[in-house]
Amino acid sequence: MLKKCVLTSTLSSLLALPTLSYADANRSANVAAIDNPIVLQRADPWLVRDKKSGCYTFIGTSPKFDEIELRQACRLNDLKLAEPKVIWQKHDKGPMSANIWAPELHQVDGSWYIHFAAGDVAKPFSIRMYVLKNDSQDPMQGNWQEMGQLKTHVDSFALDATTFAHKGRRYLVWAQQNKPVTYNSALWIAEMDSPTSIKEPIVAITEPTLDWEVQGYKVNEGAAVIIRNDKVLITYSASATDHRYAMGLLWADSDANLLDPASWHKKQQPIFASNEKVGRFGPGHNSFVKAEDGVTDLLIYHSRDYKELKGTPLTDPNRHARARIISWDENGFPVFSPEQAD
Repeated sequence: MLKKCVLTSTLSSLLALPTLSYADANRSANVAAIDNPIVLQRADPWLVRDKKSGCYTFIGTSPKFDEIELRQACRLNDLKLAEPKVIWQKHDKGPMSANIWAPELHQVDGSWYIHFAAGDVAKPFSIRMYVLKNDSQDPMQGNWQEMGQLKTHVDSFALDATTFAHKGRRYLVWAQQNKPVTYNSALWIAEMDSPTSIKEPIVAITEPTLDWEVQGYKVNEGAAVIIRNDKVLITYSASATDHRYAMGLLWADSDANLLDPASWHKKQQPIFASNEKVGRFGPGHNSFVKAEDGVTDLLIYHSRDYKELKGTPLTDPNRHARARIISWDENGFPVFSPEQAD
């Protein structure tokens, strides 16, 4: 993936980890200490690790909402030093001309795809989902082609598409407003018939009904999938994107029908939220990736380090990308150590 990487590390940068009771297979004895933030002023962070080289490709929301860029490094702590490459810029008018949000990078059948959300400069919050494609082995190289809108069951506010494969099928999970407009967004799931389209049935798996999910706005968004311990786990984010933003958790048994709403279970309390004592405000819109050891699971997310915004949630650019080690409890659920500082 990378032609030039800094692969050196010192023993002093290694951090001994405690013994865990459940999923030792998901964590090694040592992993490099994380120098947070890993990337400044990038919300909605998404990280891909190349299985052969171990190097990372990072993508996230640019603070001006006007372009999509990638950066690469072989060490997590080098991402903030890596030179970004702009691979696509917004249109001057029409679809994809405003609010370029939450790009995600996925490799499917040998090609790279970026799913992202965008509005129209004439109607900035007419947000819909779109797809870019690149056939190069390295997403930093080659040409990115616009594949058009990723259409769903209703023409409404839609964003935060993520895709995952499970038991021979590929699924899309995304956030969308319902037709009666009773909330800002819920999470939906459908099977994909190509990397750029979905098929019926289309199922809502969580709607914003809990008190912590409706602070400021009624929101379930920013899904990320991790399959561990015989479970398909989906983290998501809820409420307004200030200090009230927080993360929740859904799960289904790995053998369950993922297109049956009854298969999905929902924790009633947030699993990761603001903590003034450690200077973390509005954590959310995460992704998952392996650490440099190729074994340990990491949570990649954004947050601010202060409560009072400098402007509005959209104009304050200081949501930084951060990383932390995931522990696993005795029931096979992720633990994000919410009292721990970054």
